[in-house]
Amino acid sequence: MVYSPTISDNDATPWSRFPFGALAYFGAGASLFVCYGKVVILGVLSAFGFAQLDFNPHLQALLMWMLGVIAIFGLYRDLRCHGKRHPLILGAVGVCIIIATLYTDYSPTLEVSGYILLVVAALLNQNARLMQLNREVEDQATLLSQQASELAHLNLGLEQRVDSQGDEIEKLARLKQFLAPEVAQIVLAEQQVALLESHRCYIVALFCDIRDFTRFSESMEPEEVMDVLQAYHENMGRLVAEHGGTIDHRAGDGLMIFFNDPIPCDEPEMKAIGLALAMRERFNECNRQWRKQGYQLGFGIGIAAGYATLGVVGYQDRYDYTANGNVVNLASRLCDEAGDGQILISSKTYIAVEEKVDADRLGELELKGIAKPVSVYDLKSCR
Repeated sequence: MVYSPTISDNDATPWSRFPFGALAYFGAGASLFVCYGKVVILGVLSAFGFAQLDFNPHLQALLMWMLGVIAIFGLYRDLRCHGKRHPLILGAVGVCIIIATLYTDYSPTLEVSGYILLVVAALLNQNARLMQLNREVEDQATLLSQQASELAHLNLGLEQRVDSQGDEIEKLARLKQFLAPEVAQIVLAEQQVALLESHRCYIVALFCDIRDFTRFSESMEPEEVMDVLQAYHENMGRLVAEHGGTIDHRAGDGLMIFFNDPIPCDEPEMKAIGLALAMRERFNECNRQWRKQGYQLGFGIGIAAGYATLGVVGYQDRYDYTANGNVVNLASRLCDEAGDGQILISSKTYIAVEEKVDADRLGELELKGIAKPVSVYDLKSCR
């Protein structure tokens, strides 16, 4: 079985952090000094005229093998770092030889060989530590390289996601020009941009505009006209978004909205009527302020239900989602016919909601651009 280093932060001690096997060197060197330093010390003392001192040989022997054991302890601690057994084995053999010469037949040759083995063990331990540190550096370099590669990959993925999200934001911004925000979100989230391709669908179309706006714009300063238009479209646009309508186009004071496309909805006739009533109420609120400023304005709405062809038309960077068909023409003509405060609805629209609304039948009206007389109802309120 190969020994695997297992030293952890909890196991680590100050001794294990000694660099390059210093503890093993310390134990071996100190033991060697205690053994042969006696001669050096006595020589120095004699040179300075001191009387020769004698050392207790038992204490000297005790220090020698205890320091040797410290060297072995250092080799053992380093073994747990680098996993090489031979320095510890050589060191242990060397210390055993030293102890044997101290307490059995003394042999200077064996004692020297014991210290040689101990010092060689410290050298081999140092080499093993250096190799282990080198491996750690290489591992760190490899890890850093992998992290750099992963970071580059993440950055690339992030750039792609940013580009993708940028495209989606651009698409969403374009869709919000003619779709309610929640509808635009659904179209993008479900990857249903194909819903905007040309197709035929049952819709409820709503036209609205300001009465006498042409005369008003001719008699007022352009800045005043723009202020009225801004307030008008801001208020009406918010209501359209709240009711989930799709804006076909804005033209001056005119506004066309339709329901049931591109996302189908339940009871599109009632949604259109709910929006029309809310628009009339909101316009009356705004008109009270405008009248204080001397503006004489009215508001009319026309609603029709039927089939139309829908899709995106336009050119690069400027597209509109629009509906075409008789139902659109009818809603527009009903709006033209409506007086101030009136909401005129077609017979098909009325039939779908007659149990839920109050409306007066105006009879059959001849409308410009419509071949046959049309049955028209004047919507009053919801029940």
